[in-house]
Amino acid sequence: MDHGVVRTVDYHTGGEPFRIVTDPGPIAGKTVADRRVTAMSDPRVDGLRRLLCFEPRGHADMYGGFLVPPDDDGAHLGVLFWHKDGFSTACGHGTIALGAWAVRSGLVPVTGDRTDVIIDVPSGRVTARVHTGDGRVDFVNVPSYLIARDVEVGEYRVDVSFGGAIYAQVDAASLGLTVTPESYQDLIAVGREIKWALNDSPWARHPSDDRLSGVYGTILYEELGPLHHRNVTIFADGELDRSPCGSGTAARVATLAATGRLTAGQTFTHDSIVGSRFTATIASETTVDGHPAVVPCITGSAYPTGEHTFFVDPGDDLPGFVLR
Repeated sequence: MDHGVVRTVDYHTGGEPFRIVTDPGPIAGKTVADRRVTAMSDPRVDGLRRLLCFEPRGHADMYGGFLVPPDDDGAHLGVLFWHKDGFSTACGHGTIALGAWAVRSGLVPVTGDRTDVIIDVPSGRVTARVHTGDGRVDFVNVPSYLIARDVEVGEYRVDVSFGGAIYAQVDAASLGLTVTPESYQDLIAVGREIKWALNDSPWARHPSDDRLSGVYGTILYEELGPLHHRNVTIFADGELDRSPCGSGTAARVATLAATGRLTAGQTFTHDSIVGSRFTATIASETTVDGHPAVVPCITGSAYPTGEHTFFVDPGDDLPGFVLR
């Protein structure tokens, strides 16, 4: 499919890529959530995702976003998050990258020591608070909550929480695993197994918006100390998050808060499989769809890695592929 010339700005957040497409062309819908539904079925939009995500221009763990109009004048921009398997409902590392990019590019003017970038995503309205002095970005997420504890999934027992997307969570030690790069193949295999075993269960249903249903990923974590965990999130169909995972960290905050292990004023430290780090706190408490919920605030940093101009040569008969 010939998309002409496509320009991107690429960032990474804690080692996880985020490819920003500022002009993906028109995508129909009244809201960002509506546009996600359109994107999943529109051959042009989904073809653009494949072009930029698949090899040879991307790879199996590539991630990015299409900028779209916000739902109303209360936000600066909207975004559709994408990966090799489709379009996700939430992305914390992408939100952090977008906040850094919006300020660096001048889209959102600096407003002192902290600049709030308001972003509409498929799961709701979020904020990237960009700190002027040190490059930190706070990701203030949608309300997040525990769905179920100790759910039996074959030989495993997992917790299930919503953090903009639905995540299963399991202690890696209970599976005889460690969260290290050397174990990545085993971690991917177990993460995929748990996700797909749960995906059609009642625990995978969002209570008020079925567009947010489905288990997005499995978080395998290990405790390094009080409120200090290392994790790897296996999302979509076997993709491995290099960062500590933003919406996944929100799901962990929700679980820890619901079980009394994290309270307002405390900080949760969440490391990734490659050694990058997010910190998280509870910004506020609320109730959503009958669930006691918290609004997580997750802090990380994002940095640009390059600007690219992609095109398809008319003679190129290799449309794109994913080897893994």
